[in-house]
Amino acid sequence: MSETFEVIAGPRSGGGKGASRRLRREGLVPGIVYGGHKDPEMISLPHNELVQHLESEAFYSSLLDLKLGDTVSKVVLKDLQRHPAKPFILHVDFQRVSMEEKLRMTVPLHFENEATAKGVKLGGKASHNVTEVEVTCLPKDLPEYIVVDMAEMEIGDTVHVSELKMPAGVELTSSVDLDAPVVMIHAGYSASDVGEEPEGDGEAGEGDSIV
Repeated sequence: MSETFEVIAGPRSGGGKGASRRLRREGLVPGIVYGGHKDPEMISLPHNELVQHLESEAFYSSLLDLKLGDTVSKVVLKDLQRHPAKPFILHVDFQRVSMEEKLRMTVPLHFENEATAKGVKLGGKASHNVTEVEVTCLPKDLPEYIVVDMAEMEIGDTVHVSELKMPAGVELTSSVDLDAPVVMIHAGYSASDVGEEPEGDGEAGEGDSIV
């Protein structure tokens, strides 16, 4: 992982909807950090700083440095609640990690060489059915993303979940459907594929009626 994220948080003592609304009016996001064989802690984070972090795809699947006072903990982002109609973050959950214990995380797929894939160059179209998978691994092995190399894919080819190449130390969780198609290349469509209206002379013949 090439990018390092530092998340600055502060403690919060008040719980409930009223306290959370007051924090949001002050430009803060209520949150919680849990796990790591420690008690959960209620925290708050500057909304604008969190939004900037969330603009990076890597933030969702990386180890983060959560700074709370003088303490820095390794955490991962586990849950995020957004406002259904406004561009606001309502709540955020972080999980502490132990470098000796495996994590269960959702990691995005990156589709490489799609534009130059053999089937695409011949006029085929790529369809993506799976864009992320759940994996388990030690924190040191957590990948930012998993590569799907499409360079050699021909028209009619399909890559299934079971064919994904996992980085060393990374395994798919048991809940993942190994038979699910990840990406396929199908033939492009032309006018002849969907049918065309038969040509005629535009005149009604004997026995024809014009409505």
